[in-house]
Amino acid sequence: MSTEETLRATVTAIAHHTGEQQTDIATALGLTQSQISRRQRGLAAWTLSDCDRLAAHWGIPVLDLLAGPTHALTHLPTNQTTTHTTQPPLPLAPPTPKPPPHTTPNTTPTPSTPTAEPTPTPTPHRTTPPPGPLTDRIRRRVTQELATHNGNQDAALTALLKTAIPDVMTLFATSRVGGRYEHSEFPPTADILKKTSQKGADQIWEGRPKWRAEELHHAARGGHVRLDVTALDMNAAYLAALKTWLPIGKLVHSGAAPHNPKRSGVHLVTPAAWKMTDLPSPLGARKEPGRLWITEPTLRLLLRCAKLGFCDEPVIHESWTSGASEGLLEKMRRALAEVRKEAITNSDEVANEYVKSMYSKFVSTIGESTANREIRRPDWMHIIRSQAFANLWLKAHKAHTAGLTVVEMSGTDELHVAGDWQQVFPEGRDLTQVKAKTTYTLGE
Repeated sequence: MSTEETLRATVTAIAHHTGEQQTDIATALGLTQSQISRRQRGLAAWTLSDCDRLAAHWGIPVLDLLAGPTHALTHLPTNQTTTHTTQPPLPLAPPTPKPPPHTTPNTTPTPSTPTAEPTPTPTPHRTTPPPGPLTDRIRRRVTQELATHNGNQDAALTALLKTAIPDVMTLFATSRVGGRYEHSEFPPTADILKKTSQKGADQIWEGRPKWRAEELHHAARGGHVRLDVTALDMNAAYLAALKTWLPIGKLVHSGAAPHNPKRSGVHLVTPAAWKMTDLPSPLGARKEPGRLWITEPTLRLLLRCAKLGFCDEPVIHESWTSGASEGLLEKMRRALAEVRKEAITNSDEVANEYVKSMYSKFVSTIGESTANREIRRPDWMHIIRSQAFANLWLKAHKAHTAGLTVVEMSGTDELHVAGDWQQVFPEGRDLTQVKAKTTYTLGE
C-alpha cells in the first residue's frame, strides 16, 4: 500500500480501538466530519499537519503513526480507550458491543487489533450466535430505532430503511479493516460502463433470464402433456451473489487472450450457439446473435457449460479486468446472512426487512446512483447481478441433472420445475434452501 493508503487504514484501526467517531477525530484536528470522511475515502489527502495533530491526539510519535495499523496500535498508550455519546447510525467503530437482551452474554474478549480472519461460523447446535463486531452493529441499529420509537415496529422500520444505504456502506468499510489489500472506490470508468444517457444503459449484458420450455408448453397446449409444476423461490438471491469474483483495482484493457481465473471484469465475446431445449442459455433472454459485452460470472458460466459439453467455448475478443478476489464482500455477506437467519428464527420482520434493504440497496446504488456517493463501481454492480442470474442457472442445472423437468426460469430468483423437488432442494428460508411460491398444472 502507499503511505496515504497505510495512513487511512491506521486511522480506521485506531478509531476502531478507541471507540471514536469521525466527528471526534474532526474536533481534535480542527476539521469537519465531512473533511475527515473525504480524507478516509481518498477524495482528499491527509497533510503533514494532519499527521502531526493525529499523532499528538493519540499520544504516539508521527513515525509510529505512519508505520502501519499493527505497529501503531502496539505503540498506542494504554489509556487510549474512550467512550463517546455521539452515536450516528452504524458508527465507524463503536466500543465493544453489549449483547442484545435476548442473548446470553459471551465472556470472550473482543480482540483490539483488527484481523483479516473470517467471521467464525456458528456451530449447528448453538442457539445463541457468537457476538461479532459486524453483526452486533446491525442488531444495535435495530434496537436503537425500536427504543427511539417506543417499540413501534412500523416507525422503527421506516427510520431504518432511510439509513440503509449509509449503514451498509459503513458496514462494508468496517468489514475491510485489516484487509490484505485496498480496493479502489472511484477508479476511472471505462467507456463501455458509462450510460449512454441519464436514463439509458451501458453496454453490459448481465444475462437476466426469461425462459420457458417452449416445446413442453406447445405439447401442453395440444393436450399431449400434463404436469404438476411448482414455482420455487431462491432466497435472498442478491445476498448470496455477494460471494463472487470482484475486480479490486481499476480495470485494465487487454486484447484477445485466454481467460485468466485470477482476474475479473467484463469481456467482449462471441458466444457459441445454444441448442439445448430443456435448459435455458446462460445468456438469459438475449436473442440477437453476435458479439456482446458480458461480465465475469457469465463468462465463467459459459466456460463451465463448454466443459459439460452443452456448447462450445465463447471467443474472447477483448477484456477490461483487474486482479480479483472472491472474498471482497465475504465478511459483510456473512454478517448480513447471520442476522437475517436470526431474524427469521425469531420472527423479527423489522431486522429481516432492514437486512434485505441493506444488501439490495448496496447492489443497486454502487453503480452511478446519486443515492450513494461512497463508491462508484458499475462493474461490481453488473457482476453481482450477473452472479445472481448465474446462481439461478446452476439451480436449474442441478434440478435437470436430478431428473426434474425444468419448465420455466425468470427474474433473479424464480424457477419452475415438475417432479419431486424436495428430494433435490431443502425447503426453508435459509440461503441454502428454497421455498415454494405456488403450484399449478401445465396442460390442464
